Amino acid sequence: MRTNLFNIVLSVIFLTGCVQMHGQDGRKRGRSVPAQEQKKKSADIKKTTDTVKVNPVTTDKKEAQVKNDSVKKEKKGLDAVVKRSAKDYEKIDQRKKELTLYNEAHIKMEDMELDAGIIVMKYDKDEVFAGRVKDSTGKYSQYPHFKQGANEVEADSIHFNTKTKKARVWNSRTDQGEFRVKADITKKENDSVYFMRGARFTTSKNLDNPEYYFFTNKIKLVPGEKVVVGPTNMWIANVPTPLGLPFAFFPMTNKAESGFIIPAYGDSNTRGYYLQNLGYYFAMGDYYDLALTGDYYTNGSYGLRAQSTYSKRYKFGGSFNLRYENLITSERGFPDYTKAKNYNIQWTHNQDSKSNPNSRFSASVNMGSSQYYRQSLNTANIGASLNNTLQSSISYSKTFQTVPQINMSLSATHSQNTNTKAINMTLPTLQASVDRIYPFAKDDEPKKGIIKNLNLQYNLRGENRINTTDSLFFKPEMFRDAKTGMQHTIPLSTNFKLFKFFSVTAGSNYQETWTLNTVKKSFNTVTSKVETTDVKGFDAFRTYNFNSSIGTTVYGTFNFGEDKIIQSIRHVVRPSVSYSYTPSFSRYYNTYQIDASGTKYEDYTRFEGNIFSTPQRSYANTMTIAVNNNFEAKVRNNDEKATEPKKITLLNNLNFQTGYNFAADSLAWSPVRVSAGTNLFKNKMNINFGTTLDPYAIDASGKTINKYNIDNGGSLFRLTSANITMNYSFSSKELEGDNPDSQTAKNGGRTDDLFGTATNMNDQRKSMFNEEDEDENKKKKPGESKFFNAKLPWDLKVAYSLTFSDNNRKRTITTNSIMFSGNVDVTERWKMGFSSGYDLVSKGVTFTQLRFERDLLSWRMDFNWVPMGTNKYWTFFIGIKSSVLSDIKWDKRQVPDRTIGQ
Repeated sequence: MRTNLFNIVLSVIFLTGCVQMHGQDGRKRGRSVPAQEQKKKSADIKKTTDTVKVNPVTTDKKEAQVKNDSVKKEKKGLDAVVKRSAKDYEKIDQRKKELTLYNEAHIKMEDMELDAGIIVMKYDKDEVFAGRVKDSTGKYSQYPHFKQGANEVEADSIHFNTKTKKARVWNSRTDQGEFRVKADITKKENDSVYFMRGARFTTSKNLDNPEYYFFTNKIKLVPGEKVVVGPTNMWIANVPTPLGLPFAFFPMTNKAESGFIIPAYGDSNTRGYYLQNLGYYFAMGDYYDLALTGDYYTNGSYGLRAQSTYSKRYKFGGSFNLRYENLITSERGFPDYTKAKNYNIQWTHNQDSKSNPNSRFSASVNMGSSQYYRQSLNTANIGASLNNTLQSSISYSKTFQTVPQINMSLSATHSQNTNTKAINMTLPTLQASVDRIYPFAKDDEPKKGIIKNLNLQYNLRGENRINTTDSLFFKPEMFRDAKTGMQHTIPLSTNFKLFKFFSVTAGSNYQETWTLNTVKKSFNTVTSKVETTDVKGFDAFRTYNFNSSIGTTVYGTFNFGEDKIIQSIRHVVRPSVSYSYTPSFSRYYNTYQIDASGTKYEDYTRFEGNIFSTPQRSYANTMTIAVNNNFEAKVRNNDEKATEPKKITLLNNLNFQTGYNFAADSLAWSPVRVSAGTNLFKNKMNINFGTTLDPYAIDASGKTINKYNIDNGGSLFRLTSANITMNYSFSSKELEGDNPDSQTAKNGGRTDDLFGTATNMNDQRKSMFNEEDEDENKKKKPGESKFFNAKLPWDLKVAYSLTFSDNNRKRTITTNSIMFSGNVDVTERWKMGFSSGYDLVSKGVTFTQLRFERDLLSWRMDFNWVPMGTNKYWTFFIGIKSSVLSDIKWDKRQVPDRTIGQ
């Protein structure tokens, strides 16, 4: 909280008014005197004084008038209400011209308040004294405290002159931004300059007993602007250190200030000595900022970064991060010399929904070189380096409040595979839709029955899709192979009840696809090869289909008695049957010669490679059968206050699905897919299971044949694949859940920390556990030790995954791994975190990370260590949390020896 000694002097406005007021009714404690009444009393005093001053012998009216005019006029009263009070007494001494308020003395006017043990006002000398008092034990209490709005100042005693507006304060305690300042003597020179002697300033929350501070004998303070100090020495735990400066300057302002960013230094085995994060911070305004930083290695490697955050309340907010690195390994002329250029762009933008409810703009961008997170010099983010996909999305949507309502959106998307280096982009995608229209029903009547429930919509989707690679990104070749298309869809549907218990849905879908890219295939007799030629120009095709479904819900309850532990089990079954028919659109197919003899031909459609679906040549006539199950139980509640039994979920879902193709000549039945999932132990354990069962047999080569497996001497179904995943999260307290806004997630990693947490080397003042600064005076229960607490807060996450595959009669377990991560508070201010796992297939330890952190109140210290693997590294940091003194730190690290190409 920013306070200012200048606020003390503001109280002089009401001091003179208090003098006038005390002469009349100063013995009535706590009374407020209105300004009009005070003016009236002042006028009466003036009238009496004028009468006394006139010489009764003088007969000249002019002479009397001159004498009257020479009389000094009394000061006028206040225009506002002044309140005062004291617990013991209020005393006025007219002879000494003093007003004394004792014990819990208090004065208030408008938003200004002065509290002290004793307040003495000498109104003939325009001086005010405020001080502390001794209690019954002889200790001082009720220190002077001045407050105006959110500004406060405390001291042992205060003395100021209401006329010269100069003041002296003993043992003042005040806040200046993030600094807390305590001085033996403070002198106010004028309205904007203060001088302090014997001062110490710190960012510690405990000003009387700080864990560290800077001591100086001379301070010049300009509140809200700057602090200039003379020879300064740093003290830690009340012990002086050799760290000091001959002078120092600290800006004090509510606004951000520009300045240099002090780098970290170290050495690398493959790139030599380095300076990291050297740069400059630009405070560009109230709504945005910019930080430019860079790295330099003695072998010629370097990195450049630009990071900006912006925010406008009730409007929008976001951040932008641009990173570029020129990496060199070894030295030119050596066989292991390699060079690479990597970059990464991150941009997040969120719009407040209240700013414009009918339109919205958002962005989430994470794109760049595929090898950036694996080779970067300035980030240690294993979760992102193990991620194989980078994704981005920028979208703008608007709703037109018409009848019917129209929704429109324009977006650009990006998907990048970091292994294959393939990039898929849409620049842009246009989507528009018209709300449902019920042509046979009025707006105010219920939609019941087949006819009145009949409705239609209109949907439009247009795309400009680009498929390229990392090396061709933003080069002319990238845009040359772009494909453009547009699809119009008009769905027509209705739904109704059949025999009261069955829900029936029926509909049809019409699609018209436009494209600017088609192909032509022909046989080249010269080269004896089939050639495919890209054709640019407008073309279109039209398709339609029919669909229907019927389903119901069946409830079954099995009661075991109220005296049983399990009183009842409820089974909910939702069977459904769907039917779909799509005719053949063979008119969109042509033939081409595939050999020199001219006797062999194959069919193709010129719409191959279209960004939307191609017209279907063979007709489809399929039926899908699905059965979804849910199981719940009522169990006896051991809580004596509970009046109802407790409900628990046995199975969230148990689903079966298969299909039959009436148009197929063989293998008409689809494999049966079985999936199930449940939560156990108060939803702390999540289990999901899935398997695929094929009703058909296979031959000796492993090929599926048109013969049921049971007729081939096997079981009813043949297991082809199965998988199970389990996640267990438990702790000594309720977990807050994953953080989708963490830097790990923004980089493309997991939202949990099973693959470790990202180490942001740009700013290590932030806690790696994403926790806020803790109050040094934590609340303790009576009798609870502050040195050691047997209740250690902890949390643990465990994930297990198993996948089984049976292809070509080869039964294998493709994945079988367990991962775990956790955090524990070893003591009140010591934290430890870990992430690791074991791959049972490869028989090796997966990525392992150890994290240690010590909360040093105003300081923080952490150690981050990856002890094994290709990404092993360690970092150590100790520094002040406050951004004002963020350059007072020691940062040491041993980054991984990145190998270009890995």
